[in-house]
Amino acid sequence: MKQKVLKALANPPRIFYVPYSLAILNFIVLFILFIVALICFLLITGNIPTLLPLFFIGVLCLTHSILGIYSKKDSQIAQLIFSSFFLFKNKVPRKLVV
Repeated sequence: MKQKVLKALANPPRIFYVPYSLAILNFIVLFILFIVALICFLLITGNIPTLLPLFFIGVLCLTHSILGIYSKKDSQIAQLIFSSFFLFKNKVPRKLVV
């Protein structure tokens, strides 16, 4: 019996070749790290860093391109990551996660 694959499931929405949920998660994590690094730098040195924003923009582009490469190989990588987070949160045995 033939079944149709839904296009929305087979091709998740993307932002510059990365699934939408992973791109947003990447941006949120790096933004929080940027704020923490900025506050730590201000507390330690007392002045505003000049290259810190440029560094984090470079890291953001690098991680986004790495996510793009991996998601090109496996288009459902976002669903796999979020489902494994859910299984770890509910303490499902390791045999079922892998």
